[in-house]
Amino acid sequence: MACTLLVGTLSEESGMKKPTLRMFRAALCSLALVAAMPAVAQDADHPQNEKLKIALDVGFAPFAFKKPSGEINGFAYDLAEAVAKKLGRPGVEVIDVNYSAIFAGLFSKRYEMIAAPTNITEERASQMLFAEPYMPTGIGFLVEKGNKISSLEDLKGKAVTVNNGSVSDKWATDNEAKYGFTIQRYNKNADAVQAVMIGRAFANLSETPVSRYIATQTPHAEVAFVLSTGRNLGFAFRKDDVEFRNKVDMAIECLKQDGTLASIHEKWFGVKPDEGSSAATIFPGYGAPGFEGYDPTEHKLICN
Repeated sequence: MACTLLVGTLSEESGMKKPTLRMFRAALCSLALVAAMPAVAQDADHPQNEKLKIALDVGFAPFAFKKPSGEINGFAYDLAEAVAKKLGRPGVEVIDVNYSAIFAGLFSKRYEMIAAPTNITEERASQMLFAEPYMPTGIGFLVEKGNKISSLEDLKGKAVTVNNGSVSDKWATDNEAKYGFTIQRYNKNADAVQAVMIGRAFANLSETPVSRYIATQTPHAEVAFVLSTGRNLGFAFRKDDVEFRNKVDMAIECLKQDGTLASIHEKWFGVKPDEGSSAATIFPGYGAPGFEGYDPTEHKLICN
């Protein structure tokens, strides 16, 4: 109505010819309608034109650590960069968080997702969402070269170190009395490893791929024992962030399909993922199969 009145007023005063007036009226009304339409809602939590904001525990080699130049690199960093590219985001912004505080930061929206290596467990899946697994893991027992562990009973009377808040910390806490060891907790795994190397503790407990990597980089260290947990690592999200989780899930599937994930794995661990492992398998649906938050809905893989 306002558009009609406005054009009618203009026609009376302008003396325009009718064909020209009709064209002018159509153009003016179109502009009025566009102006009246609400702006397209932008996702404030995941701004497409900004870097993907991720949480990493920097210093947890080989997943995330600093080069001598101060730049961050590592498996988790490279994988997150590849995911950001698939999402059309301009890179990643790293928030360095001690693992003991990493979940609180996610829930308070300090970052969009946890890219630090996170074991997918029933307890965690009840509190957050996971994208599909990207790597199998267990617990590696790193010792000073020459020390041996033939069974967990060999830990009796000894001290072990863990990264505070990690799955290794949880395992150690649950089994401390059973096997008779004591626990030293550190906010950075590098400090936990150093404590073993200088004789303050007997073994460092960490993710198996982490322990194996450290052993290749530290002449006086070796992995004396590996405990299989049957668990996998995955990116973590807030419970209400289903749509974004699904987008990242598909990005991971694309990285598995085009070989990017395998290349990143080989770069940091020296070998391509085992065939049939979670690092080489595209899972149906969205999320971690068998855990709360998993959506079995089939979807067509769309990769850019």
